[in-house]
Amino acid sequence: MTISSKQIISTSNTLLKIMCALVCLVFGSFFSYAQNQPKITADIDTTAIRIGEQIKYTIFVDADSTAQVLFPEDQTFSPLEMVEALEIDTTKYKDRITLQRSYALTQFDSGAYTIPIQRIEINGKAFFTDSLRVNVGTVKVDTFAQKMYDIKPLMEVEKSSSFPWLLVSIIVASLLVVIGLIYWFILRKKPLTDEEKIALLPPYDRAIIELKKLENSKYIIQDEYKEYYSELTTIVRSYLEEDVKISALESTTDQLITKLELLKDAGQLKLDNDTISQFKRVLQTADLVKFAKKKPETSIAEQDRVAIAQIVEKTHEALPEPTEEELLKNEEYLEELARKKEKKKWIIAIATFIGALLIGLGVLIKVYGFKTVKDTALGHPVKELLENDWIQSSYGYPPIQIETPEVLIRQEVNLPPEAKANIKELQLFTYKSNKTLFAVSVSSATFANPQTEPDFNQVAEKILAEFEASGTKNITTKQEEFNTFSSDTKGLKIYGSGKFKMPNSKELVNGEYAIICFGGKGFQQQILVTYLADDEYAQQIADRIFNSIEVKEDKKE
Repeated sequence: MTISSKQIISTSNTLLKIMCALVCLVFGSFFSYAQNQPKITADIDTTAIRIGEQIKYTIFVDADSTAQVLFPEDQTFSPLEMVEALEIDTTKYKDRITLQRSYALTQFDSGAYTIPIQRIEINGKAFFTDSLRVNVGTVKVDTFAQKMYDIKPLMEVEKSSSFPWLLVSIIVASLLVVIGLIYWFILRKKPLTDEEKIALLPPYDRAIIELKKLENSKYIIQDEYKEYYSELTTIVRSYLEEDVKISALESTTDQLITKLELLKDAGQLKLDNDTISQFKRVLQTADLVKFAKKKPETSIAEQDRVAIAQIVEKTHEALPEPTEEELLKNEEYLEELARKKEKKKWIIAIATFIGALLIGLGVLIKVYGFKTVKDTALGHPVKELLENDWIQSSYGYPPIQIETPEVLIRQEVNLPPEAKANIKELQLFTYKSNKTLFAVSVSSATFANPQTEPDFNQVAEKILAEFEASGTKNITTKQEEFNTFSSDTKGLKIYGSGKFKMPNSKELVNGEYAIICFGGKGFQQQILVTYLADDEYAQQIADRIFNSIEVKEDKKE
């Protein structure tokens, strides 16, 4: 069969159309997929500024209109300082959205700086910008117009103690003084005064002594008859109330005489009528002196006192002897009275001591704050670590020498097969608190290729990925250059915050982390510290650890 040229051309055109359709389908799918992927870019308005001037750093995000985008917050641009974060500018086109956020950055030291990569979270997945280089130049100063001054010499400042032992010693000494005073004035059995000794005597003996004191008083000499008779009647009425057990102090003269006559008629008080009549006469005279301002003769006043003494004596003799049961009850009453008195002493002593203790505690809280006093008194796991005897050790190879509150324990590390091709040896040393978020770890890796340079950003990404895998949420990251204090070794500090899981719990708490990375050809070292946010003791521990770092680089060729 013969095929014409027209048929060949027609067939070729058909095949060409099919191939074009296939190519369009393949590349269309690719372009569709590429268009759905977020695009992240960053730009600055200038690459060179002078000290104190500002750079406008802008992040552009092109993503699906339904995407949830989280921009960097806080100071994530170190070594440059963020002055201001502007509002997000949003532009929508069909099913795409373009977000733009600008930051004002500055630096007050001259030099060449790198704005670190920034982490943008889109639908829970991390994307990173490129780092950008900025030069900060100095400002020329006219030294002829501006007068220059010498640098002031250093001043020595006394280092304050971490805990106020001197103040605590003073407070403890004060409490001991208070305890001594409480014992001396309250608990100690003091010698009895004359008044106390008289008060402990039986009613009859006390009445006789008081009548004797009245005899030696100057009431009559000074014409103070009202006071004289008031005291005289009070002595006898008090005696009758205590010994005879009748309400004599609040009774009138007639009522008191009536009560005595009733006791006499009932056989409970063996007094004759003359004694009662004589007592009634003295009481009536006393009433006239006290209420009618009558002034008796001195001899009558003396006779009335003698008469009252006789009445007290006859009344005492007329009382029946107490039975054994009455004596026992009286003894029990006196014992109970003594117990109440002793109990009152202890209550006063304890209240005084507690008051002094609260005053001392208040002084400590006023000076050092409630948290420091509470943590010192009740204990705080991280504070105890801070106050431990610290240990200086070297870890890994090349060795990293640091000080830690506890010895770091070597951990077994099983490298995955894909990592063994690049890492010759990996050593890991850790300490983790089982009560709080505080943890310290030191790792040292030796590369299989001695010429391999460490990638600190890759290390940071890996650690952040491990945080996320362990359940950590809302991770922020910042970075800055780190210099050791004991040598000229330079490294990178990567730090930030997030919500971490507490040990042995699913509870998420606000925490912070810091990673110090060092390295050179053929090796890489890092130190990781995690702790609770706002834990000042953990922050002090982290600072002390970082200040003690000494990297002993391998000098062998």
